[in-house]
Amino acid sequence: MTDSQVVTRFAPSPTGALHIGGARTALFNWLYARGRGGRFLLRIEDTDRARSTPENRQKILDGLTWLGIDWDGEPVSQFARADRHAEVAREMLARGQAYKCFATPEEIEAFREQARAEGRSTLYRSPWRDVPESKHPDAPFVIRIKAPREGATTIHDAVQGEVTIQNDQLDDMVLLRADGTPLYMLAVVVDDHDMGVTHVIGATTT
Repeated sequence: MTDSQVVTRFAPSPTGALHIGGARTALFNWLYARGRGGRFLLRIEDTDRARSTPENRQKILDGLTWLGIDWDGEPVSQFARADRHAEVAREMLARGQAYKCFATPEEIEAFREQARAEGRSTLYRSPWRDVPESKHPDAPFVIRIKAPREGATTIHDAVQGEVTIQNDQLDDMVLLRADGTPLYMLAVVVDDHDMGVTHVIGATTT
């Protein structure tokens, strides 16, 4: 792959058959890559183990084939890459880009209930963000990203142009659950990075 080669992907979840919205997303990504001499990759986002089935996975592959949409290489299983996702979370923790949060689900829900009652933002601010390791309890924890609190982040979107988000509105999202399993928001970014994806084309949400 050259530095300038376009790489797109379609990343369905095998919790059901291919639907019209997914087919549209796949088609747009396939056309964009093929029209520019690039690569179109297929990733099966099968981290929902309770609902993901081999039968649904095959239905998705069959649906794409019926539509004439081909992909480069073998389909990638997101679940199979869980160790890699956890590795990245631990690397971020070591670099100070993430932190251990020992807040319980009950404490977080109590915070949000009080915030709603007082008309405040329910964006959770963990009290564990800057607590040194020496003061950590021997208790279960999640790993959260340490998002910037000051300034703004600007993203260049090829369709919407410059999109600016105030950093004080960013969430310290959970990257790794207490049982060590990664969340989707970590997995999707790590996978896109490792697979060399250059363009993500999807539906706009409002």
